[in-house]
Amino acid sequence: MITNIKYQKAVEFLKSLNNIPASNYSGKNKPDRSFYIKRLEYLLKLVGNPHKNLKYIHVTGTAGKGSNTIAIHSLLKKAGYRVGSYTSPHTTTPIERMKVGNKYISPNTFANIVESLKNPLTECSLNSPYGTPSYFEVFLAISFIYFQQMNCEWVVLEVHVGGLCDPTNIITGTKYAVITNIDYDHQDLLGNTLKEIAAEKMGIIKPNCTLITTEARPQILKMFSKRCEELNAKFIPIKIHENAEKNTIITRKIAELMHINKKTTDKALLNLKLPCRFETIQIAPRVIIDGAHNRIKIRKLVEDLKNVKYKKLIVLFGMVHDKDLEESLNEIISVADHIVFTRSLTLVGGRRTTPLISYKNAVKKLKPKLKTDYFLDQWQALDYALSITGSADCLIITGSMYLTGNLRERWIDEQYILKNRISF
Repeated sequence: MITNIKYQKAVEFLKSLNNIPASNYSGKNKPDRSFYIKRLEYLLKLVGNPHKNLKYIHVTGTAGKGSNTIAIHSLLKKAGYRVGSYTSPHTTTPIERMKVGNKYISPNTFANIVESLKNPLTECSLNSPYGTPSYFEVFLAISFIYFQQMNCEWVVLEVHVGGLCDPTNIITGTKYAVITNIDYDHQDLLGNTLKEIAAEKMGIIKPNCTLITTEARPQILKMFSKRCEELNAKFIPIKIHENAEKNTIITRKIAELMHINKKTTDKALLNLKLPCRFETIQIAPRVIIDGAHNRIKIRKLVEDLKNVKYKKLIVLFGMVHDKDLEESLNEIISVADHIVFTRSLTLVGGRRTTPLISYKNAVKKLKPKLKTDYFLDQWQALDYALSITGSADCLIITGSMYLTGNLRERWIDEQYILKNRISF
């Protein structure tokens, strides 16, 4: 068993940033997100601006960000480039957020970079007009430092929330901006209409870059086109045919634009895997882990389930409290034979889990005769869900990346990931 005390102390330090009072509210209710980039900029300047002089592919969208990020990473690696990528959140342990080539950052390197940031972070706390950078912003700083150390030729960067005011938008070296799609999520931060959400996400478009999108709504495409024209950016909308593989079509377009041949591209896109993205973690009975956490992602999960044979579908479900519970639950409830509700035991950034009573009330409204069970403890819920899943049945664990990442340790624990620097 690996005992990396230095790494665990670094992780605890990063978690502790969540207990510093936030100063990101300009009004009574609506958070002011405009200074996130400035707050990170202050820190990065103290450590030599490691984010500069790198070439980026910046990825946003309501669904498919992670899948596209890993596909693009695989393409560039197979084509011979030294490529790094950043995704969030991590599933089981923080090193999963940053990868160069085939491996995550090593626990020791991660801990050393965190140690190097402690004095600059203290200076931010004392002198920065924007306050102490957040947990997420510091993760970005770690990744930029790491990618610079590793001499990456390309970095594939997944947006956290939105685009315009997201800390990842501190970058200036964007060559390709990717917007997978536009749908409702994080309305408290991005706006209540699709146009408002689209305006936030298209904030990643930079002068002279190329925007690639699979969004299909004409009014939103018109917004993208206008913005690209203003910034002298090239605009490439991709029409998705019925049988197209949505998570690789953007990568294939990037391959075409970069003159990467089809044979290399096909090899790069063969057997792509992401932890907690429709991941079959056990065969008999079949257990699938999927971190779908909003309506559009759960709808995709239900669509993917059509290709799986099972007698009964058992669902282990838990969401973060700020999500569209009824709309998301309505997607999965139509195909579920039995739902076991629970909560993730660990969340970051002051977020809260959905109370069990909220699930109970939602089920009464949506499908009152559905078989349900409720557990405050996620491990108790998992044991029970497995006990009622027959050999011909399928168990889906979903609703939150936090929940699925926690429970994935039943099969692949943190020690394996830290030792091997891979998830599988």
